[in-house]
Amino acid sequence: KKFTGDGEDLSPSISWDREGIPKKTRSIAVTCEDPDAPVGTWFHWIVYNIPPEAKGLEENLAKKPVLKDGIKQGSNDFRKIGYNGPAPPRGPIHHYNFKVFALKDKLSLKPGCDKKQFYRAIEGKILGQGKITGVYQRH
Repeated sequence: KKFTGDGEDLSPSISWDREGIPKKTRSIAVTCEDPDAPVGTWFHWIVYNIPPEAKGLEENLAKKPVLKDGIKQGSNDFRKIGYNGPAPPRGPIHHYNFKVFALKDKLSLKPGCDKKQFYRAIEGKILGQGKITGVYQRH
């Protein structure tokens, strides 16, 4: 609950296996997307230019456009920088896809980019990706 709009709304820690990252990776990006939102896929988080040697993101990242090590955050669909967690309407379960992208370049996007700008920027740059899905439901 602490990672949701019904709780503290903290970003969760995300980790990945360094051995699974392609050797030519120059940066890593992470998104959190809800494909079950009534208005179409809803973005809860966009983080990019994570150094390739990183093993993950710590819990409760600051909701700032630029973080340590040059990590940048985009605007989510709440029109805020950083992470805002699940806050679905009452009803069926929503799925929250946390996607990790290994990219062959750093992104030249300005902090605060939106999902369209982000996905345009990573086109042709994805060396590998992974996904883990969490679920949340309001009764």
